[in-house]
Amino acid sequence: MPADRAGARIRHSVRAIILAEDHEVLLCRFSLPHPAVPADSTVVWAAPGGGVEPGEMLLQALRRELHEETGLVVDADPPHVWHQEVVSPGLAEGYDGIVNDYFLVHTARFDPRGALSDDDLAAELISGWRWWRLADIAAHDGPDLFSPRDLAGPLAALIAGDVPCTPVALGL
Repeated sequence: MPADRAGARIRHSVRAIILAEDHEVLLCRFSLPHPAVPADSTVVWAAPGGGVEPGEMLLQALRRELHEETGLVVDADPPHVWHQEVVSPGLAEGYDGIVNDYFLVHTARFDPRGALSDDDLAAELISGWRWWRLADIAAHDGPDLFSPRDLAGPLAALIAGDVPCTPVALGL
């Protein structure tokens, strides 16, 4: 169900579900304080991406963010697979909620090294990268969280080839 955004200050971001040929997904490690990291946690693993600039189209923002963070250049228009809206004051500092639009990007496995320096990444609270297997995400019971929290379910569908025609709504 779409969140009620009337009058709310919403952080709009784009994210890429980057899948390698071996079906592993590239996630970045966000450390506190970051909009994806709840106050009672220390780390969230999430798809790379970031904020949409004023006047920027979603795919334009996605290409910019992926180049900056991972070095990946996306020429084709990847499918828009997931949409997440959460209105919850305090979820993202300075905002009343978040909107994340996720796009599916298939690629050969690579070592993430974007245009941003390590200091720039640290300023964005990105503290690492990891290629994850679906089984490891599904079995994970450590203190780290995933965004979305139920990442294993919708990711399993994508890996199985179930690419939706319209974006699937995600929860927190």
